[in-house]
Amino acid sequence: MKILVINCGSSSLKYQLMDMEDESVLCKGVIERIGLKILGGEENVILKVNGEKIAYDKELLTHTDAFNEVKYLISESEYKVVDSFDEIDAIGHRIVQGGPYYKHSVLVDSKVEKDIEDLSPLAPLHNPAHIQGYRACLNVVGPDVPQVFVFDTAFHSTMPPKAYMFAVPYEYYEKYKVRRYGAHGTSHKYVSLRVAEKMGKSPKDLKVITCHLGNGSSVTAVQNGEVVDTSMGLTPLDGFMMGTRSGGIDPSVVTFIMDKENLTPKEMDTILNKKSGVMAISGVSSDDRDICAAQAEGNERAILAHEMQAYQIAKFIGAYTAAMNGVDAIVFTGGIGENGAWLRSKICSYLGYLGVKIDEEVNKVTVKGAEAELTKPEDKVRVFILATDEELMIARDTKEIAESLKK
Repeated sequence: MKILVINCGSSSLKYQLMDMEDESVLCKGVIERIGLKILGGEENVILKVNGEKIAYDKELLTHTDAFNEVKYLISESEYKVVDSFDEIDAIGHRIVQGGPYYKHSVLVDSKVEKDIEDLSPLAPLHNPAHIQGYRACLNVVGPDVPQVFVFDTAFHSTMPPKAYMFAVPYEYYEKYKVRRYGAHGTSHKYVSLRVAEKMGKSPKDLKVITCHLGNGSSVTAVQNGEVVDTSMGLTPLDGFMMGTRSGGIDPSVVTFIMDKENLTPKEMDTILNKKSGVMAISGVSSDDRDICAAQAEGNERAILAHEMQAYQIAKFIGAYTAAMNGVDAIVFTGGIGENGAWLRSKICSYLGYLGVKIDEEVNKVTVKGAEAELTKPEDKVRVFILATDEELMIARDTKEIAESLKK
């Protein structure tokens, strides 16, 4: 069974074609900086196949444009791995927000599609992109190829009410299901299982804090294999500052700015989701690579953006250590989590009270896709860099559902 996994982020599209007989990867890649200006010489379209990496730059304005580029690479280019999309048995999609309705992966039908579209206000940078990806696939493969939605919110469904409820009038929870849902659940689930493997322990015997850091970022507390709290809230806007998102701020800042600038709720939402965060503070970019370059040149606002980001993440780690009454392991994953040596180092510099002291030489030489431990096996709190594999988790769920249709 061949399964194509589509993982649309707010400004990226990861793709991976897998042969599920042995879970081998036939090809994979990523398209980055979707909707962003491509800098000179920057390769934002990447395909990896047969040990070869093909990379080039191409400005792609939407996720639909990005998927069409994936289709070309997989089935039409000189590097193609299938002769046509007819060879693909099922397609699995990462979906950020499933609301209170979806606690498990599901086969997509018109009702599921509408539900996810209706939930877009809760994930304005993601759910619309996911729907674009799904519809683009539907146009190519038709309705006979099963498509499965795998929800980031599902792993967080074990959170207790004391963690997911907000202290606003209870009627808003009853009427609109206003509560904390979290995001990046597929990634948090994978690395929490993987770190237990690396430590030779059962997930049920560990307290783990997983830090998924990218253009969108979240921190999750996983105790005994279940989520007890997570930084993202009703939408992926909550938590700490991200590429273009503000993270959690004093709510009165929102009403104050709206009043002073005479803004509508939609305009304010755009500011918080698309014009804030690292980009707003640095004045440079939402991309961490650009921030690192500016920081190296001594750009004070870029330095401030990174300092703020590290400080806020460290505070969440401290809070979740308290929530679980301890921590056994801290994991960094995601594009920045795997590549951001400076950020990892700065975050860990705040964790001396836990006895955390990382090997800076190991920290500096790690690269994306690698696995490394920054501490020693005998340390009380161990710190890891683990490459996440959301695509494998999505493919497994997709395979299970696709196979169930044949019974």
